[in-house]
Amino acid sequence: MTIKQELLEILRCPVCVRQEGKQGELTLHRDVWLICNDCGRKYPILEEIPVMMIDEGDKWIETAVDDLPVPPPDIQ
Repeated sequence: MTIKQELLEILRCPVCVRQEGKQGELTLHRDVWLICNDCGRKYPILEEIPVMMIDEGDKWIETAVDDLPVPPPDIQ
């Protein structure tokens, strides 16, 4: 099961929404990652729950989209 479209429309990157001029809109990638269109942070979706913690997004910012693990690893 994938994330509901209604939720995807309201979720925003917690870093970018604090910055003027950025929207923080997210793109769903392979049904298990949310990628910020502004900053490139990547947030995993674990057990159908988006993990929108800034530390988690920071952890994956340098990882290329094609290199993101599917399924994402558990949070440690």
